[in-house]
Amino acid sequence: MSIASEATNKALVLVALDTLFNKRDYCVAEQYWSPGLILHCAHIAPGRDGLFEFVKTAPGTLRYEPGVIVANEDYVIVHGRISGNGRPRNWIVATILRIEDRRVAEQWQVVQEEASQVDCKSGHPMFGDGFAEGSGKNISASIAASNA
Repeated sequence: MSIASEATNKALVLVALDTLFNKRDYCVAEQYWSPGLILHCAHIAPGRDGLFEFVKTAPGTLRYEPGVIVANEDYVIVHGRISGNGRPRNWIVATILRIEDRRVAEQWQVVQEEASQVDCKSGHPMFGDGFAEGSGKNISASIAASNA
């Protein structure tokens, strides 16, 4: 596969993610996600319908922010942040997508809660150049205290 094709696949994935998660334009998103989508995600029901339903039922504040993106042949990996998901912490995600016939045909999702600046032992943010707004709060300590 050529470098140009890999660049095309990266661009397709960025548009697909933005159209679905941020714009919530499901009709347009159907162009980018295969009707036979295979999902390898513990928190999302099977197929394209499951993925779309996950976004539809999420809070209106849900946002997907892409970070580093790499491609190798038909595979694209995006390191991203999902915020506004109704949870105490953002999700940091590594999304692996397989492209077939100019659509996302298969997707794997690795999810981890974003560590606060207080909780991050390395001292480096999990995403981007800085810690997320409000990440200075020690949520682990707060949860432990509420369970005591």
